[in-house]
Amino acid sequence: MPDAVSGALANCPVGGSRARGRTRAASFGLDASILVALLAASSAPTPLYPLYQDRWGLSALAVTVVFSAYSLALLSALLTTGALSDRLGRRPVLASALGAQAVAMVLLASADGAGSLTAARLLQGAATGVATSAAGAALLDLENPRHPGRSALTNTTAPVVGMAAGVLLSTLLARFAPAPTVSVYALMAALFAAQAIAVPFTTETVNRRSGALRSLRPQLGVPPAVRSTLLTTGTAIVAIWALGGFYSSLGPALVRLVAPHAPQAALGMVFFALSAAAALTVWVLRRTDPLTTAIGGCLSVLPAAVLTLSGLHGLGLPAVYGGAALAGVAFGAVSQGVLRMLLASLDERYRAATLAAYYVLSYLSMSLPAIAAGAATQYYGLRTTSHAYAVIAALLAAAALTALAVSRTRTRPDSRTRNRPLR
Repeated sequence: MPDAVSGALANCPVGGSRARGRTRAASFGLDASILVALLAASSAPTPLYPLYQDRWGLSALAVTVVFSAYSLALLSALLTTGALSDRLGRRPVLASALGAQAVAMVLLASADGAGSLTAARLLQGAATGVATSAAGAALLDLENPRHPGRSALTNTTAPVVGMAAGVLLSTLLARFAPAPTVSVYALMAALFAAQAIAVPFTTETVNRRSGALRSLRPQLGVPPAVRSTLLTTGTAIVAIWALGGFYSSLGPALVRLVAPHAPQAALGMVFFALSAAAALTVWVLRRTDPLTTAIGGCLSVLPAAVLTLSGLHGLGLPAVYGGAALAGVAFGAVSQGVLRMLLASLDERYRAATLAAYYVLSYLSMSLPAIAAGAATQYYGLRTTSHAYAVIAALLAAAALTALAVSRTRTRPDSRTRNRPLR
């Protein structure tokens, strides 16, 4: 039926182009909403970790393992299915992944311990990995020539908006809903089910090709045109995503350490401060040169680390929240700048694979340091671990700043003009 509708529109001599334009616009909106929903679901458990800890007696290490199970499953999916939608088409891959995502939400709602919670997060991560690269590539396919750069802007904005929305929604439902560890997942399950039903009616942007099974072999298909950019910006990606992993997994525990009597809502909202600041930064800097944006983001990491740590030395909760917001500025600036540099003039055949490579590096940087930090808290405590984590993040940012500065001196002025501003 969806293909029949598309065919009828294509053959309609009067108003056909307008109808196709509306269909493409609706498809773009749905794909953007899918990215928002995926990342909202990924951050929804963050405000609930303190509840899980109190209810099941989880340690900080157990929390980071639950958090990282999602990231590692997502990585596995990206490594195996990152280019799958280039072969099968965007619609079938997205619809299947969204169905699995809805099942994961049901499993999260019914979790009764660390084991079942981890299993649900594994399924969620795998489904997110499959859907993220397909939805992101579909947005690039649907680029409107009259609005150049809008697809890249959406690919950068939707994830951070989603993370902020997920934390905020989960916090509000945990405060006011009767079943705090069920309500947010039930709502997200319904949303994913509705999106899965809607996807087959969107515009398909990829012709089905052979080689789907071969594409499942673990690989990172980075085209030569962006390899040097990914190498140059890799350290910056590691630095800001490692910061994001710290605030997402151990941020609530840090708030509890600094302000033991803070209300429950304040624990999870520290990650909201980061993701909301990141979303605002992406929007404000959308017209700024991407290399300049990434450099500015790296410069923000050091004061973010210093401000956060000052909360442990007498400045209290405002400093922790201020540090998280400044870390969000760094996150938004670096991620936007790097993605714009990677996606500029990229051939459509490599879009899904390039996005998959970017997210593989990102989520490795988010999950592995978080696991190490969770283990370190078992032996050295959260205070000492936070200091070490901040120092390492600052050193990574300094190394990234050096690499980006060298790249800037080697970049000819005319090559920078190819990175068009986002609108």
